[in-house]
Amino acid sequence: MNGFARTDVPNSRRELVTRVLQRARPDRFVYAPNYWQWFTHHRNHGLLPAELSQCESQLDLIRHLGLDVFSRNLYCDPTQYWFGGLAEEVLDGIELEVVRHTEGQDIVTKRTYRTRAGTLTEQLRFVFAGSTLVQEKFLLEDFDREADAFEALVTSRRWRFNRALFDSWQNQVGVDGIINAGELFSPLKLLHLAAGADSAVFLLEDYPERCMAWMRAHEEAQLDLVRQMLDGGVVAMIAMDNLDSAFHSPRYLERCSASFYERAAALCRASGAVFLIHACGHQRAVLPLIASLGVDGLEGVAYPPLGDLQLEEAMQLGAGRLILTGGISPIETEGFKTRDQVFRYVDDLFLRLEPYRDRFMFSASCNTSTKTSWPVIEWFRDAWLEFQSR
Repeated sequence: MNGFARTDVPNSRRELVTRVLQRARPDRFVYAPNYWQWFTHHRNHGLLPAELSQCESQLDLIRHLGLDVFSRNLYCDPTQYWFGGLAEEVLDGIELEVVRHTEGQDIVTKRTYRTRAGTLTEQLRFVFAGSTLVQEKFLLEDFDREADAFEALVTSRRWRFNRALFDSWQNQVGVDGIINAGELFSPLKLLHLAAGADSAVFLLEDYPERCMAWMRAHEEAQLDLVRQMLDGGVVAMIAMDNLDSAFHSPRYLERCSASFYERAAALCRASGAVFLIHACGHQRAVLPLIASLGVDGLEGVAYPPLGDLQLEEAMQLGAGRLILTGGISPIETEGFKTRDQVFRYVDDLFLRLEPYRDRFMFSASCNTSTKTSWPVIEWFRDAWLEFQSR
């Protein structure tokens, strides 16, 4: 078994993150924020405060603030995709052409898959003004014309994990925390990414047998990647599924992705690793099912008004075993204007979650809004420090 590596630095940030992943109570709340989009936006637009002028990455910013590292996109290129970067597609009998060009300050990426049954194309745009990635064309937009080609792609695709790159990033993080490898996506997310959420629902209802065949092929390919990641020393991995009952309903979860979640979690458990799911939306209807599948935790959990349950309720619905990260949403970072507002919010949150400190990491509920001011980020850090100094 791989398991969590020992550290020679007692009470290091890595050790404290590890304790939460093992559901053992850390000496303080772990604070592992996600500044990926915020940092990218402020650096690209020349908005970083002077004291951050030497920061070249999100990791540098986290270290500047003295916080913990448990990130799913520390290593990701935000201009290319929403997640990933440690694994590459391996295509059997399929030609892939990737063309990138600029339009003004935007970066447009066009991927063309030429299969034996036809050609598929998707197009993504990194919108410079908002530092965000949008999908302009989906792979599967015309079922009658593209279904055979999509099937050829899904049944011929595997992934290759880049262990050397993972080791390089984990070595950069060192005793400051753990890389949460965000390379996976579930069978249901396969259809979401290929066709969009609305069209995916129609596909599932109109062509259930065809979709199930695609999803089972994808599941096996993803489980092969899970095994590679475990062999490569990964101790925490995450399915980047935006788990939300508005799309990931209990019915669809059981039908499409439950098998993948259960098998991936079992593989991780047998190797002493943890398996999480990215979650940003309504969770109440799905948490009992997710917990029953052996999933270790949810990352970026939303709460009212963005979600439909408080974090302490999520802890209880998770059958006393789910690890949760979250606690800061754009509602707070954009809405709070004073230091006192931040301190009162953090104090109340930590008092409510104190019984669950062994299963909670203070973090962004998905990401840190680009509209967040630098003082607000500092105030959250200061409030965290003040609470743990009591």
